[in-house]
Amino acid sequence: MSTATATEKTPDTSKISSAQVEAREINGMDGVIPTKDGTIYVSKPYRSSYSKKLKSVVTFVPRTTLIEASNFNEFRGFYSLFWISLFIFAVRTYVRSIEKSGRPLNYVFANMMSQDALTLAISDAVLVLSTGLCVPFAKAISKGWINYYWTGVFIQHIFQTSVVYIAVKWTFNRQWPWVQSGFLTIHSLTMLMKMHSYMNTNGYLQWVSQHTKELLVQLRNETSRVGDSSTDAGTPPIGTPPLQDGSVVHRSYLDGPTAIALRNRLKAVAQPASSGDGSPRPASPSSDGSDHDKLQGAIPHPLVDHPDEVVAALATEYSELDAELVSTGPEYVRWPENITLKNFAVYQLIPTLVYELEYPRTNRIRPMYIFEKTVATFGTFALLYTITETFIIPLTPRPDQSFAKSLLDLSMPFMIAYLLLFYIIFECICNGFAELSYFADRRFYEDWWNSTSWDEFSRKWNKPVHSFLLRHVYASTIKSYRLSRSSAMFITFFISALAHELVMAVVTHKIRMYLFALQLIQIPLIAVGRIPAIKRNKKLGNVVFWLGLYAGFPLLCVAYVAY
Repeated sequence: MSTATATEKTPDTSKISSAQVEAREINGMDGVIPTKDGTIYVSKPYRSSYSKKLKSVVTFVPRTTLIEASNFNEFRGFYSLFWISLFIFAVRTYVRSIEKSGRPLNYVFANMMSQDALTLAISDAVLVLSTGLCVPFAKAISKGWINYYWTGVFIQHIFQTSVVYIAVKWTFNRQWPWVQSGFLTIHSLTMLMKMHSYMNTNGYLQWVSQHTKELLVQLRNETSRVGDSSTDAGTPPIGTPPLQDGSVVHRSYLDGPTAIALRNRLKAVAQPASSGDGSPRPASPSSDGSDHDKLQGAIPHPLVDHPDEVVAALATEYSELDAELVSTGPEYVRWPENITLKNFAVYQLIPTLVYELEYPRTNRIRPMYIFEKTVATFGTFALLYTITETFIIPLTPRPDQSFAKSLLDLSMPFMIAYLLLFYIIFECICNGFAELSYFADRRFYEDWWNSTSWDEFSRKWNKPVHSFLLRHVYASTIKSYRLSRSSAMFITFFISALAHELVMAVVTHKIRMYLFALQLIQIPLIAVGRIPAIKRNKKLGNVVFWLGLYAGFPLLCVAYVAY
């Protein structure tokens, strides 16, 4: 879920009408700001241990993909032009094929793709179902039967490696063509990332939960030392009003500013937030206080304002860790309530590779939207099939063929095929599954076509994979192994390059390391692209990027097929 502090760049709210603000105030929708793009939820201001400035958490703005947004901007005509041109090109190809052979296509590629299709479908179903073993693993961790660090980590990696190894081994045993073997390998890597994020997140939260319990014991000991002990983590410090749930408190005296701060903090807990339009909204405590425990982890512990520095420091640390055990809304799911088969099944449907306790959700499924994406998927696939069978497979390079001629013959078909495949995956399939799973954050890519460097392209063109690598590889290596950013970046590219090379080895049945080398070459190219003189020239950078992309696909094809 995307979050940002109030000091960071947030969605433009300047166009919110005074009527909306007035309606929000009338309906008690404090902190809930509807916009033309969705709804913004702003938390109560708070101070963290990292900064003395007041901050607010801005939770999720529903976002559509950039291509869908293009239907409302000045470039929508080029979008229509692209599809009309491809349609005319496909019809022309069919007509010429009918004139030559009496049929629009020869269907050789179709016969290859349909080979052993039932076995492939069953194999893929077994692959997906096997990931369900993550749930009992997470259950064992939450019960304390397994310590994630480091027994759980060892079990996790053995399981993940086994799943991928069995999938790859199965493709070789079946002797599938490159389409089937490539699909199952890529899907197994996708399932590996999903499993890793799920088990790693729940394992980390086990450590957080254990640490908060230890801090709570220390906090009770310290409050006993100063004579201000409380009965549990949800009980406010002495001298403050009792909570809604009727917890027993003792009385004492605090200075005026501290007492005022504590009362305001408790008042913030009791304030309800509602939404009259049926949109997602932050959960609020019920009148009987039944939701108080849920919300307790989402706000600072009342003792953070305690006059004793040791107590305040422990309460602050407890608050920050305990807040990690609760999602940012609207349901405020607390770990380990999330560890269920239903939750994992929904996570599998949601087009993301990073597990969260809770995701931004939509209110309903739009049948016409599903129909639109389904038609777009099959229609675009028909165009992709036409390009592949007519202009790529017949021009497959041979060792005795001119290298330069092969690059020229394949550069344009490969680029069109890449654009169509990108559209099918990120615009049609991801959006379709997002709609079926009520997933609201549809930013699966950014404007990668405007990239001026390869690091910008790697960040923008595939947001799900980038988010996974950023959290579970880049940030994890920095935190766990105390590596520098440059070392963490190298490891991230290294692992990504190995995964890409694995796919090529399975597809071509060759180990050549060409793609692996091209992936790693991006690192020095990124450094060159950051030179100020080059970085300032955006147009030149974008031209170089497109030329590299045009040359890259046919270069890999020629290298792996002919050599």
